[in-house]
Amino acid sequence: MKPPNIPHPSFFLDAQITDLIRQFAAEAERMGALHPEQLSVIYKENWFNLYVPTEYGGLGLSLPEGLRIQESLAWIDGSTGWTVTLCSGANWFIGFLQPESAATIFNSDKVCLAGSGRQTGIAKIINDDEYEISGRWPYATGAAHATAFTANCLIEKNGEIIQNEDGSPMTTTFIFLRNEVSVHKDWQAMGMIATSSNSFEVKKLRVNKNRRFAIDEKQTVLANKIYQYPFLQFAETTLAVNISGMAIHYLDLFEAIIKTRNTDNHFTNEQMLSLSLRHDTAKNQLDEARQVFYQIIQNSWNEGRGSKSFSLATLTEVSKASRQLATTSRRMVDEIFPYCGLIAAHHKSEINRIWRNLHTASLHPLVIL
Repeated sequence: MKPPNIPHPSFFLDAQITDLIRQFAAEAERMGALHPEQLSVIYKENWFNLYVPTEYGGLGLSLPEGLRIQESLAWIDGSTGWTVTLCSGANWFIGFLQPESAATIFNSDKVCLAGSGRQTGIAKIINDDEYEISGRWPYATGAAHATAFTANCLIEKNGEIIQNEDGSPMTTTFIFLRNEVSVHKDWQAMGMIATSSNSFEVKKLRVNKNRRFAIDEKQTVLANKIYQYPFLQFAETTLAVNISGMAIHYLDLFEAIIKTRNTDNHFTNEQMLSLSLRHDTAKNQLDEARQVFYQIIQNSWNEGRGSKSFSLATLTEVSKASRQLATTSRRMVDEIFPYCGLIAAHHKSEINRIWRNLHTASLHPLVIL
């Protein structure tokens, strides 16, 4: 069966929102963090809480619904889309937090979690109720405006790292309040500059055991279906649509470049036709990858509708489709890059910012085929 046609990302968000976020994209990059006007829109639309249940103040979206919003935001502006994606993904952790921790963290309409998957912290067991934690974690997207931070830690008892049955070090996740961490402004990537993906640190911080949680669909605290979806595939899908959203924006600008060249006497009719064909080919291939991706995601979501379980075969398809979408998006952009002219190399141009953002985001290991 042919996958359903997936609309252009502009279909899902108001044009005024698009204009406002893009209006401040260059200034946000200069600031190294999302602009207050961009954040204002995010808070108003409640996008950091895409997957938080409505009873906890969120939008309570399904995964397919949330992915369309995330792709649309990445199409508007890569840094905005990436920040919403990573922070809404961290806010998703409410499904695994102990109720007392959730009540402490999710007490504001501006709640935004940032975090790192690196295992670069040590949590020493002090007693049955407390841990002492020290560590520094890199790449915490949204650090500039985060209200809490999540971090992975090795567990230490009596001076030794506790091991799992297979001999690997035991790791668990903790959550810290904003005033408990130090943020280091060390994000120096060529793209995604406005995501403020800085590192954060704690030193000998004492926390109660209720700050510890496991990101495991078998250990959910909330019963909502979104928390039954395995974290690996959840992350892969949300990152993939960011790459495709940026690629679509790049193709849109390439199309605009072609139109301006129609009035340039330096280009022959044959050259113009060649450019148009390159654009159309790239667009068609990307559209096909998007359609296959969204169909597979919808199938996986439907599969878990009754039992809330997802087969290995289905999840393998989800992972493959996610990486394929990201790879196709990146390839399409790289293939048309040489035909965009010197504007694509100007570091202050919009199309150059998209290129830098896309290739920085594409370094994430979860979107590499």
